[in-house]
Amino acid sequence: MTTQYDADVIVVGSGVSGSLIANRLARAGKSVILLEAGPRVERWSLVERFLGLTNKANVNGPYPDLPHARDSFGTDYIIEKGKTVARASYVRLVGGTTWHWAGASWRLLPNDFKTKTLYGIGRDWPIGYDDLEPYYGQAERELGVSGNDQEDQGAGGRNHAFPPRTTPYPMPPTPLDHMHERVKQVLSADGYKVLSEPAARNSEVYDDRPACAGNNNCTPICPIGALYSGAVHAEKAEAAGARLIPDAVVYKIETGDGGKISAVVYKSPDGTDHRLTARYFVLAAYAIETPKLMLMSTSDRFPQGIANSSGMVGRNLTCQPESKISLIAEEPLWPGRGPVHPQVFFRERDGDFRKLRAAGKHVINNNVPNQQIAARLLKEGVIGPQLDEQIRHQSARFVEVTTQHELPPNPENRIVPSTTERDALGLPRPEIHFSREDPYLLAGAEATKREYQRITQLFGGRPYEDLRWSHPHSQGTTIMGADPRDSVVDGQCRAHDHPNLFIAGPNVMSMPGVVNPTLTAAALALRSADVILREV
Repeated sequence: MTTQYDADVIVVGSGVSGSLIANRLARAGKSVILLEAGPRVERWSLVERFLGLTNKANVNGPYPDLPHARDSFGTDYIIEKGKTVARASYVRLVGGTTWHWAGASWRLLPNDFKTKTLYGIGRDWPIGYDDLEPYYGQAERELGVSGNDQEDQGAGGRNHAFPPRTTPYPMPPTPLDHMHERVKQVLSADGYKVLSEPAARNSEVYDDRPACAGNNNCTPICPIGALYSGAVHAEKAEAAGARLIPDAVVYKIETGDGGKISAVVYKSPDGTDHRLTARYFVLAAYAIETPKLMLMSTSDRFPQGIANSSGMVGRNLTCQPESKISLIAEEPLWPGRGPVHPQVFFRERDGDFRKLRAAGKHVINNNVPNQQIAARLLKEGVIGPQLDEQIRHQSARFVEVTTQHELPPNPENRIVPSTTERDALGLPRPEIHFSREDPYLLAGAEATKREYQRITQLFGGRPYEDLRWSHPHSQGTTIMGADPRDSVVDGQCRAHDHPNLFIAGPNVMSMPGVVNPTLTAAALALRSADVILREV
């Protein structure tokens, strides 16, 4: 007797990873259902919402924060129980969180895949850079990454900024504005390697999307669509025949014979249940919602939840803790023109120092600082003509430096479904237990502080704001490994416990590295899609 399924593959989550998989499968003729907890949105409506905001610093501000699909900045959604407030940032809507990113699209280094072996830190991946290199090239083409091939090829040596590659970037980088041309002059003269940041942002017309017009609004919303978002491939998947169902909050995963996943159950905003079956399943709901769903899906056979025989689902929550300072430079630099992150700089990205301290990736931001400066001046009591004069003077010289650090996974850092607090649909809210107090990270942060002192000297600056921290790019909560006893998925991103379940997103990454994880997540997703295609 032949089993009838609703689809060959069901993908839960329409961000970049889920949508890339759905598109590749649908284009190959497979029947695909793509489920998204949040709504479908239109760019023009998000831009209008942004224009009406009084607080434009909230990157989630333009996006719908609906009762059935709260975003991460909802003050009563994520429950923080750890020593450090993680404040994980994501939105729930068709296309996912790449609606409000800066586009940074970095490859990991070969050594990033074996930090335990080389440096005694963290975990080794069960795969190596060579396994992923072809898919990095595919991901760059799918997203439309602009980058500098000449810098890339010449940035080896002690800086180790880029890995070897077999394909060129699809586009050249966007031109540098005056501020970053000047930054390159100043920092290069002091021995820093200053590089264009590879970004999923069009520097020319590409994939029916326009070239960047320098609106300086990558976060929270690119007004013209030059910046890639996961909605690009969600729409492509739909055009190729996938069925996209928005406002579908998956809350239960069912299992059948042989430990295979048999169905998912989702709620509509009105609370009604819907059950769907498939041959294969992909969970791509990001690093907080994916493990929450898996831990909620308990049964007599799987009392700890789906794919959790190791007890590692939800554990090893890590990120790239980001420190930030700002200063007022001696000379006018005029920030706020062009992309928000066009450039990065390192002393070194890799080397034996990683045995002792976390690496760091530095960025001089390019955001318009006028509102921030005006608010501080008003708080200090500056008014009248002096207020106007100081806004002009300080805004022209404002420099903000941010640094991402690597944080090794720790099983004690975790996300669990709350046992007491519920959302509007009656489902558990996510509860995060997180601490930044890691000696390896803290040693890296001390090195970063010394770098900040030097940068301030180089620009003849005076400090404006002291060190602040945030915690972007949540990862690790469904961690990859060769041993089913201490990991959730294998090197193909297949769950150890369920042969027809794949997990996509940065939450599978064994180690975070120091660069933004989106391109690696995209490459892993495309690799998993090819595995599924061979088997379905």
